[in-house]
Amino acid sequence: MTLGDLIKSYRSTNGLTMQEFANLSGLSKAYVSMLEKGRHPQNNKEIIPSIDTFNKVALAMKLSLNEVLEAVNSNQLINLDVEPQLKNIDSIFPITVKKFPLLGEISCGEPILANEDRESYILSGTDIDADFCLKAKGDSMIGARIHDGDIVFIKKADVVNNGEVAAVIIDDEVLLKRFYYFKDENLLTLQSENPKYPPKNYVNEQLDHIRVIGKAIAFQSDVR
Repeated sequence: MTLGDLIKSYRSTNGLTMQEFANLSGLSKAYVSMLEKGRHPQNNKEIIPSIDTFNKVALAMKLSLNEVLEAVNSNQLINLDVEPQLKNIDSIFPITVKKFPLLGEISCGEPILANEDRESYILSGTDIDADFCLKAKGDSMIGARIHDGDIVFIKKADVVNNGEVAAVIIDDEVLLKRFYYFKDENLLTLQSENPKYPPKNYVNEQLDHIRVIGKAIAFQSDVR
């Protein structure tokens, strides 16, 4: 569901005209119409609403901003525009974001039970080709600049190349490690990026309990 779909459904349920919803939200009737159609009538470009627009829609519907963000699907783009006085600076530009489902925590140290939470989302740049994200826990991947609390974006994959950082499930637990598989020895090594943690080695029937769920392709970190 897009933001426009949500508005249209809300208007239908509550018997509101487009003008009445515009009055409630503080948006123009023309812009409400464009949101519902999803396209600009003059150039047919996709409408990418700002976070301020989301907030106005939320207030009109008597919902929180998070409730509206959760109601739209992950394909809904959001424009995080910069302040008007900054727009003429060459190195500052608007950021268009989309939602990624946050599935829980992934251990960077000892394995932990994956705490899947499909009701949470992370907003990040549209250039990240990921399917979901997980919150890093621990310090064993600091050599890859992944710290405790960072958001790690994962691209779904059953197989990864040696040397890539992978999200791996061992039984019902999940780890984030650098992945090395040696076919001739039937040996899997999961390597930390912190010298205080030794490699974890798995052989033969132990491999039957291990499954790769994806490759780490990006991370989001607070300024430290």
